[in-house]
Amino acid sequence: MDPQPGANPYSAPAGCPMHQQQPQQQTPLYGPEFAADPHRFYDAARTHGPAAPVELAPGVNATLIVQHEAALRVLQNPALFARDSRRWAALREGAVPMDSPVLPMMVYRPNCLFTDGAEHLRLRKAVTESLARLNSSRLSRDVERIADYLIDQFIERGTADLLNEYAKLLPLLLFNQIFGCPGDIGDRLTRSMSAIFDGEDVLRANEELTECLMELVSIKRRQPGDDVTSWLIQHPAGLRDEELKDQLVVLMGAGVEPERNLIANALLLMLAGEQPGAPERRGSGMLVEDALDDVLWNNPPIANYATHYPVRDIELDGVVLKAETPVLISFAAANSDPGLTDTRQTLSKGAHLAWGAGPHVCPAKSPATLIALTAIEKILNTVPDLSLAVPASGVAWRPGPFHRALIALPVRFTPTAARHTGPGAQPPAQTSAQLPDPYRNTSSAAPVTPRHTPEPAKKQKGWWSSFLDVFRV
Repeated sequence: MDPQPGANPYSAPAGCPMHQQQPQQQTPLYGPEFAADPHRFYDAARTHGPAAPVELAPGVNATLIVQHEAALRVLQNPALFARDSRRWAALREGAVPMDSPVLPMMVYRPNCLFTDGAEHLRLRKAVTESLARLNSSRLSRDVERIADYLIDQFIERGTADLLNEYAKLLPLLLFNQIFGCPGDIGDRLTRSMSAIFDGEDVLRANEELTECLMELVSIKRRQPGDDVTSWLIQHPAGLRDEELKDQLVVLMGAGVEPERNLIANALLLMLAGEQPGAPERRGSGMLVEDALDDVLWNNPPIANYATHYPVRDIELDGVVLKAETPVLISFAAANSDPGLTDTRQTLSKGAHLAWGAGPHVCPAKSPATLIALTAIEKILNTVPDLSLAVPASGVAWRPGPFHRALIALPVRFTPTAARHTGPGAQPPAQTSAQLPDPYRNTSSAAPVTPRHTPEPAKKQKGWWSSFLDVFRV
């Protein structure tokens, strides 16, 4: 049903008691209030129908689907809901700030996330068949080696931030391994992807990301290896360099941020069970598999995403979705839809939408689960007396429209000696006396004027180069 010219696309249908109410306000999804209690907003949004108007960042408006059945209708109907963000009218017309922190997650790239039809099938086939070549046993060993290296950086202290020192770094380093990155390229890739996810100088970070991935593609064309980059290059789809770079972007983007949140959120759930007053279903006896499933239901790592663009004005149970405007799926709200009460009581693994649905369903569900499972079991087995250093209710969540992500996960434990760090190997320099900041290698101290001409400073190694110094892979 097409709305009348000038009509509010979110107004109630004629005859409804709400028809005379004022238009809904765009609810911001990027502030600390939303991060602290997103389900309060989802509950309020449901009172207005299956969708609600939101603001993803200043000047970036969208519609958020908050009902499970409506989410499936969008996800499973590519003929009416396209993924190609070149359809985004406001962006084409210059109404979206070009330095907006959400653009790297929304702007068009020629990859399987932002394409439709035959082109999507061609690119997705290259990605899925390359991922299928990953060996599960080798993947587990790679996760364990990286986990050992990261744990060694803090195990002698007796305290750690398991978000920034473990869950955040492990998938970044793992993807350097999976992509076959040399040391310098891996360091830059780690730095730029972290900056994009954290919304820090995203234009510069995006430029650096593009530059280092194009270098990687060039190297692998000349010297292929046993890695995903080389497999994509060798795939019969015949991907161009630009397409190769953007498949790597979507693989890392879709793997790193969700993976770190899945690991950290599950660890929080399990460690919270050690504290007095924790819910009965949580506790030290909880299986890691059950914790992961609980997180996918109740705190999905990517809470709101899967941006679609209606090809025409479409009515969805009384809400009109305007053509060429962003429509996002709230996986978190869909999973907590009251209509799923019976299913949620048993936490049925097949009903939640954390992996998506339809033609764009996540192609890496199995390896992603294996990575999280291995990483969590490794830290719990290596540091068996882990406990939260703050009450579970006191942890803070990182603001942002797309993710459900902790700011930090402080823990304490009995200090023990590091086991795997090789002789002479040094971790990247830390810049904070309290918490390490592995993505900033410049010192905050005031410069000192030298009395003589100093020797050129050696280039500071990043996390990937430092890891390679310990585990030559």
